[in-house]
Amino acid sequence: MRILCLYNLPADPSAKDELDVFDQRDAVMIALHDLGHEAESYGTDLNLEKTIKKLDDYKPDLVFNLVEALGGKGRFIHFIPTVLEQMRIPFTGADAAGLFLTTNKIITKQKLMSAGISTPDWTTTELLKNKKPHFNPPYFIKPVCEDASVGLNETAVIYDPALLADELKDRSRQFGECFAEAYIPGREFNLSILPAESGIEVLPPAEIRFENYPQDKLKIVDYKAKWDTDSFEYKNTVRHFDFPAGDARLLSDLKKAAEACRKVFALKGYVRVDFRVDEKGMIWVLEINANPCISPDSGFVAAANQAGLTFMEMIDKIVSGVSNPFKGI
Repeated sequence: MRILCLYNLPADPSAKDELDVFDQRDAVMIALHDLGHEAESYGTDLNLEKTIKKLDDYKPDLVFNLVEALGGKGRFIHFIPTVLEQMRIPFTGADAAGLFLTTNKIITKQKLMSAGISTPDWTTTELLKNKKPHFNPPYFIKPVCEDASVGLNETAVIYDPALLADELKDRSRQFGECFAEAYIPGREFNLSILPAESGIEVLPPAEIRFENYPQDKLKIVDYKAKWDTDSFEYKNTVRHFDFPAGDARLLSDLKKAAEACRKVFALKGYVRVDFRVDEKGMIWVLEINANPCISPDSGFVAAANQAGLTFMEMIDKIVSGVSNPFKGI
């Protein structure tokens, strides 16, 4: 198969979260060649005309879509799938609608609530006008449309309701539109989903355990925990796939919740869902990641390895799972 691997050119060459796309590109290209495909990679940006010309010239049978942002903005993640849909070129991962909906965390939360799926309370600058927050602190401020824990650190946690509105405005100036979310104490899990011949394959659940954390330190997977390899947070947020027998029911419920999330957003391809489980055992959906990171050291790849899949086998499943909705059109 003739495959073009599209990835986003980093807007900030010093940002570790943006440079990670090169690791994904390199690993995917090796796997595609090892699988016998004719493959080439191309870095794209907001100059979509250049990308369209590349697609016209290369005439791929399939695009492997690794684009996570354009111009450094996650809110533009759906632009490339929109172009590909218009050009009737099949591609891996979620479609434009799925990426648009799940990238906007407020829209995601609204749809989850409408579907009866629990997600932490939240508020926005608009909702706070002349009003107090309708839930108790601490408040966790997040960018609405950015992924990879961008903008998430200890200064993003606010304990005083009187400061929340101003902090939201300040961080929105730094990171784009932000919202405030309730902090859910408890355990953190993620479940990854691959396409399979029978429909989907839910990979083994992973728990992120906060080891050696001081009692007064909030247990959150922030930017340091994901990207700063020298930090306390990175070294002490440890992924585990081992669980006691008493967790069997919880793990089954998490699997069902992940499948439900995928269904609510009609997602295709590969997906990761992040959860919190509170002290009462209630499951809360934090985020739905369509087209999650698949660099060799990522959580998604770790889950695939735990399921007995090599990286190449994982890529083969992603490629083989693409149906051509444009065939015969």
